[in-house]
Amino acid sequence: MGQWIQLDTPRGQVATWQAGPPTAPRGGLVVIQEIFGVNPHMRAVAEDFVSEGYAVLVPSFFDPVERGVELGYDEAGYAHGRKLAGELGFDAAVQILDAAARRLRRYLAAFNEPRGGVGTVGYCWGGTLAMLGALKLGLPSVSYYGARNTAFLDDPALVDAPRAPVMFHFGEQDPSIPPEAVEQHRLKLPTMQVHIYPAGHAFNRDVDPKAYDKPSARLARERTLAFFAEHLE
Repeated sequence: MGQWIQLDTPRGQVATWQAGPPTAPRGGLVVIQEIFGVNPHMRAVAEDFVSEGYAVLVPSFFDPVERGVELGYDEAGYAHGRKLAGELGFDAAVQILDAAARRLRRYLAAFNEPRGGVGTVGYCWGGTLAMLGALKLGLPSVSYYGARNTAFLDDPALVDAPRAPVMFHFGEQDPSIPPEAVEQHRLKLPTMQVHIYPAGHAFNRDVDPKAYDKPSARLARERTLAFFAEHLE
């Protein structure tokens, strides 16, 4: 089971869910939230990666703007989450992500035989931040349905020489990420894996029956675990 800790970042202390396996980890993962905060669903996602042998941190990225955010999947939750994401901005989020990755590296180094590196996996808003973690910070990353990705794909400084690999998961029925946006990923980052599923947005969110697509989520999970086995171990 995990626990809350305080993570020191350039934006102040950020509450962070921490969990790890009982033996030496295979590697470390920063799990990046949706706009709804580090709610029970995101903590369950983290625990799933722990069950596969990874040490995990899940920072509450919105803490510099509003502490203790756990929003519902209703219109009020969506509106408030979008507001907080806009107020935080991705520059601050990248700084928090970097701080979490550095802490995980120190954690791994505490073992006599550290076996793995550090990567990220993010969902929706977090999917875009995961992509930036690969392109800016050199963290192998998996990006689930990041609707904000395209805002960064025209930046040659990011896409011409990516610092780490990133895998993308998209739902073909996602109105926020049309086919031309998916194709832009293939054009701008031709060496990266782009996977399409017969599902909509947030198909991995198993607590939301309107969004969840079990076959797509399972296949994306298999591919994600294979990606981290290749790039973190």
